[in-house]
Amino acid sequence: MNSKELRLIEELKIKQGDTWRVLKIMSEFVQGFDELARVGPAITFFGSSRLTEESPYYKEAYKTAFRLGELGFHVVTGGGPGIMEAANRGAKDSGSLSVGLNIEIPTEQKPNIYQNLSLRFDYFFVRKVMLIRYSSAYIIFPGGFGTLDELFEALTLIQTGKSRRFPIILFGLDYWRPLIEFMEKTMVSYGTIDRGDMELLSICDSSEEAVELVLKEMERIYHLHKKEDPFNPTLERLSQILNRVGML
Repeated sequence: MNSKELRLIEELKIKQGDTWRVLKIMSEFVQGFDELARVGPAITFFGSSRLTEESPYYKEAYKTAFRLGELGFHVVTGGGPGIMEAANRGAKDSGSLSVGLNIEIPTEQKPNIYQNLSLRFDYFFVRKVMLIRYSSAYIIFPGGFGTLDELFEALTLIQTGKSRRFPIILFGLDYWRPLIEFMEKTMVSYGTIDRGDMELLSICDSSEEAVELVLKEMERIYHLHKKEDPFNPTLERLSQILNRVGML
């Protein structure tokens, strides 16, 4: 077999592998859309998988998710330990739907036991679509590269008009303040973002503040959907939540 024939065989192997990969990606999208169709309105929690039960942020994530679950919100996380576990745990203990969108990676990602709806993904970008598609708000606790990736992807999608605007709430003043200051003093002053882009972010330091911010934004979103998208399937459930707290 000459070199030309060997090269042709290798090219065919690559093409076949890519074809199967596309089919696998499609199957993950189909499964995600099918399983998550009944989820909402949902609040998605992000944060470090390395924070333990002793961490104040773990405890605050639990309290926030529990309170939101009590009000009738579903809770979505990446399904792992740390902040994700705390949020799933709070949601499950409140009797709400606790969703985990797990990712297959070599380290750190071990599914927590507090999910009553659990999906597994091989591809980060598929999971990101599901997180954006079925979330009414993001609450982002202190975290590492993965947390920052989710934060800036959401900001980019909203800034560029590729996603509807939804609340992005940073939890933890001490942790996030340096980043906010960098964005305000450096990025805005250099003109790489507009000052108005900073309005896409809110920041809080307690579960009470987080819940209040979510409810305030949900009231705005409810009236927007009622006017522009009256057949949105989450409207009825959202109206029940807002009525429960006397906001409608």
